Amino acid sequence: MKNRPIGVFDSGLGGLTVVKQIKKFLPHEDVVYLGDTARVPYGTRSKETIIKFSFEDANFLLKKNAKCIVIACNTASALAGKELEKELKTPVFDVISPTLKYARSVAKNNKIGVIGTRGTIGSGAYTVDFATPCPLFVPFIEEGNVDSEALKIIVKKYLSYFDGKNIDILILGCTHYPIIQNIIQKEIGKNVKLIDPGMAVAEELKYSLTKNGLLNGQKRSGKINYFVTDLTDRFTKVAEMFLGEKIKGRINKVSVD
Repeated sequence: MKNRPIGVFDSGLGGLTVVKQIKKFLPHEDVVYLGDTARVPYGTRSKETIIKFSFEDANFLLKKNAKCIVIACNTASALAGKELEKELKTPVFDVISPTLKYARSVAKNNKIGVIGTRGTIGSGAYTVDFATPCPLFVPFIEEGNVDSEALKIIVKKYLSYFDGKNIDILILGCTHYPIIQNIIQKEIGKNVKLIDPGMAVAEELKYSLTKNGLLNGQKRSGKINYFVTDLTDRFTKVAEMFLGEKIKGRINKVSVD
């Protein structure tokens, strides 16, 4: 059981920021990653559709012998997380619970903000003081347009919501957002601490696997198998941007529905 891989899924490639953190915190673990790139984004879908997609994604990972499932998507965590936890026998980790826990532990004035997709923000899963949707971030990131002036203008417009609210914590409530955290940090100001959900869930995962005796016992670098439901050269380039390493030729196209 302990030598089986960790299963991770996201609506697209943003979940690779979670994989990057898992590699950092759990270097000996094998990982199976599924990016549902044919149906991205989930943030604009109905709850029923997101639950359906999430079960299909999770079942694909279980067929790959995953010992646990990490929902590396805030929208799926918010709208399908409890359903997966209830129905699946395999342990399920969402990205919202550990992120909230960590944010509250480091907040100084207890004024916490969160940005995310419309689905995530609309769900109310992030029980914080201030929340606003940023629906255009994901398309820009998925297209690899992370240095454009247009994106900077959009960041400025969205983050103006927090003007005068005196937050000291901003949760990046979408696993895509760490890719543009430098732009977000510059706009929100250096006095606001940004929280990366990938880091929070990786810490929670390490704690749980250790506690339950499920850490991989092999002292070697873990292997990662990448699967997507649609594959183009652009996806490969964006995936490499997320991970910070070359993975061309290592991504496999599959069907999950």
